[in-house]
Amino acid sequence: PDVIVSFREKRKRRIKFHLTDIIRRETNMSSMFANVQPAVKKETKKVAIGTFICVALMWAVFGIGHAVMPQKIPFDYTVILAGLIGGIVAVLNFFLMGMTVQKVVSMEDDKQAAMKMKTSYSQRMMFQLLWGVLAIAAPCFQFVAGLLPLLFPNIVIKTVGIIGGRKAA
Repeated sequence: PDVIVSFREKRKRRIKFHLTDIIRRETNMSSMFANVQPAVKKETKKVAIGTFICVALMWAVFGIGHAVMPQKIPFDYTVILAGLIGGIVAVLNFFLMGMTVQKVVSMEDDKQAAMKMKTSYSQRMMFQLLWGVLAIAAPCFQFVAGLLPLLFPNIVIKTVGIIGGRKAA
């Protein structure tokens, strides 16, 4: 009986430890996003909304193209999935850039700040390249629908800048 009680107690402690560890990790994730400055949140939200509007327009163009030329232009789950993931990758890239700029601005050493920016740029480009290779290689993605969303944040930023410039004038 003592062995069974001891085993049960050890098991309870192990389960309690694992639950505590899971809660600690979730708290760390939420605190990670708590450190995001309001400007980064605001701009990322603008880019996300604009990017997904562009993705929806892209889907509409694929749908119209498919209606006109069904043999040449696909419109199935591969277009939807690739556009959705491509949009997520594009917005995530913008968010990570904003987080890097946020960190770099607070750094004292200019050389270290420049190195941090270069490293972030390289990592984000590698992330997009990996998505591009996956979008092209995997048959579950339509590659054009997967790659086009990577261009949308740039279009959104310029469009918002032009519209915002007109309102200011």
